[in-house]
Amino acid sequence: MRAEDWDERYAERQQWSSEPNALVAELLADLPPGDAVDLAAGEGRHALWLARRGWRVTAVDFSTVGLARGRGEPDADRVTWVAADVTTWTAPPDSVDLVLVAYLHLPEADTVAVLTRAVGWLRPGGRLLVLGHDVENIASGVGGPQEPGILHSVARLAPVAELLAVDRLEQVHRETPAGAALDTLLWGRRPDRTAGPGGSVRP
Repeated sequence: MRAEDWDERYAERQQWSSEPNALVAELLADLPPGDAVDLAAGEGRHALWLARRGWRVTAVDFSTVGLARGRGEPDADRVTWVAADVTTWTAPPDSVDLVLVAYLHLPEADTVAVLTRAVGWLRPGGRLLVLGHDVENIASGVGGPQEPGILHSVARLAPVAELLAVDRLEQVHRETPAGAALDTLLWGRRPDRTAGPGGSVRP
């Protein structure tokens, strides 16, 4: 969808709850605060949640209307709001401790390119969390995007996982009012510069 399409959706009504995704909150709850990028932040629910926990957050999205909703929330001044296309926006190398990419759906090649670039923004030991609709979710009938070419899968995120020391790369279940949905999760860290493949330390 174009930025204009999302602007219309956000202008019509709030698209997401004000609370973070439960799995995102679970995985990030115990991380010490640092510098974070919330890529495709939408209305900023995750950026605001992180900021309230002490993180310095940059929230990036191409919808100015969605970002405006975030700016209207309490504690919005703790977040840096950036209106930009995530396929071209970039952060300095080795500059952040966390990149969160929740429910960003692009064609497979664009997804891999964006996430590969995001790994480069991480400091050694920094974390990447990617969560989105799994391609098998289409058959579940619980909603979400219906275009197979833009949805995630373990295989589609594998090229990005190869750049990380991976904690989890798997299909996960998420409960919705319409029933159980399927998401893909990638959760890992950028290895230290002295680390070999998979995060093992070179002698």
